[in-house]
Amino acid sequence: MEEKIIKILGLLDEQYGSEAICYLNYTKDYELLVATILAAQCTDERVNQVTAKLFVKYDSIEKFANADISELEQDIFQTGFYKNKAQSIKKACTQIINEYDKKMPNNIETLTKLTGVGRKTANVMLTHVFNQPSIVVDTHVKRISYRLGFTNQKDPTKIEFDLMKVLPKENWSRYNGQVMALGRTICKGQKPKCEECYLGGYCEKNI
Repeated sequence: MEEKIIKILGLLDEQYGSEAICYLNYTKDYELLVATILAAQCTDERVNQVTAKLFVKYDSIEKFANADISELEQDIFQTGFYKNKAQSIKKACTQIINEYDKKMPNNIETLTKLTGVGRKTANVMLTHVFNQPSIVVDTHVKRISYRLGFTNQKDPTKIEFDLMKVLPKENWSRYNGQVMALGRTICKGQKPKCEECYLGGYCEKNI
């Protein structure tokens, strides 16, 4: 199993490089938090379209915290589930200001205390803001890790812990971006292009 994993990770590095990839556009830590909240049940492309204007209008964490909730809802309407997302953004930004002196929490225990922030969002922040080894489990990671035989779990948290056991720590942060790229182009949920996949020889669920 260990030899197989090393070969798979080597092929992923060859295809996508060895740096952690973030598909969400941001320049400030709170912007990534907002973008990741918006990305729930929404494509990164759509989120980036929305945040291109959003981050100009709300150019500080205070503006998100003090936003008129109805106006914020309309500003993020295109990302779906806009009422819940607006509440999460406003409350999380308020918490960061009031409880953490405007400083983004830098550990998963504290990050997940923020409204609307689960382990997936927290791990995105740890990976891209704090450069801490973390595994982000999204739909692509869930699907492809199962097909490769890295996990048999369906719960994202259990998958995360399974991957922490089998993947070398130095690969944790870049694994998500690499697998997302693979999942978007080849190892799709429906009609995967197995004949084109460079990992085909290692796939336990070859379809």
